[in-house]
Amino acid sequence: MKILIAGGSGLIGSALTRHYMEKGQEVYILSRRGSTAGLPAGAKGVEWDAQSAGGWGDLMNEMDVVINLTGENLGAGRWTEERKQRFYTSRIQSGKALIEAMRQAARKPAVLVQSSAVGYYGDGGDQVLEESSPPGKDFLARLCVDWEESTREAEFMGVRRIVLRTGVVLAEGAEVLNRLILPFRLFVGGPLGSGRQWLPWIHMADVVGAVDYLVENSNFDGIFNLSAPQPVQNATFGKTLARILHRPYWIPVPAFALKLVLGEMSKLVLEGQRAIPKRLLEAGYVFRFVEHEAALRDLLIKG
Repeated sequence: MKILIAGGSGLIGSALTRHYMEKGQEVYILSRRGSTAGLPAGAKGVEWDAQSAGGWGDLMNEMDVVINLTGENLGAGRWTEERKQRFYTSRIQSGKALIEAMRQAARKPAVLVQSSAVGYYGDGGDQVLEESSPPGKDFLARLCVDWEESTREAEFMGVRRIVLRTGVVLAEGAEVLNRLILPFRLFVGGPLGSGRQWLPWIHMADVVGAVDYLVENSNFDGIFNLSAPQPVQNATFGKTLARILHRPYWIPVPAFALKLVLGEMSKLVLEGQRAIPKRLLEAGYVFRFVEHEAALRDLLIKG
């Protein structure tokens, strides 16, 4: 297969590139500079402008699979109005540019994998959230709705479209995991806010495994929650981290302090989604990591 990945230099994109390269597939990475720095040897970098399909669009004629992972990092800094606009444009314009290239292509790809996030559901409290659950009404939910919608037209072109509402990805070197670990390494770990908010996590091995499984099986399309079958509450996750790292779990961080320091970005840690991968399980995918402790031990105490 020939696989085109937009946003291929990020955490998930890099893992998928390694996986498909090891399988002997041809992988093309769309990036602003056409760089493949840090990616496996043999991956091909393609310079692109997300504003249009000019220049790089002809490549779409050759592709079997397109994976869209583009989007500015939500945890990069305080959510100013300017930064929120970049969150939006980096996702929506990229999706529209890919669709424009597909529209012009004489030969369409067989499948499009569209990234999204469990933030689609808003703050779900204790409600169990399946793929059929309605969207929330906050900024993140609206962003995810439009993000998903940006590539919907592919379905009308006969392209099988898979939308992945991804939870918190646990992986070696992942920024979010490093941020969760740091307080415990400094002996100041404890619950964030109430500690009752749900954390829909997933190990990177299952991100890659699930994407590959859905791409390879032509019977599957539509929305899939990409999270482990057993989400946990923040306090439970923190206590497990403390136990694995042999650190105390005792200093709570009150919600008002997080809001003061992080502003609106505090939603990422103070709100949560009890999302379950109902459709992925029904599709027959077998998770490698079902329990968060096994996933954390695999990443933190390898060898």
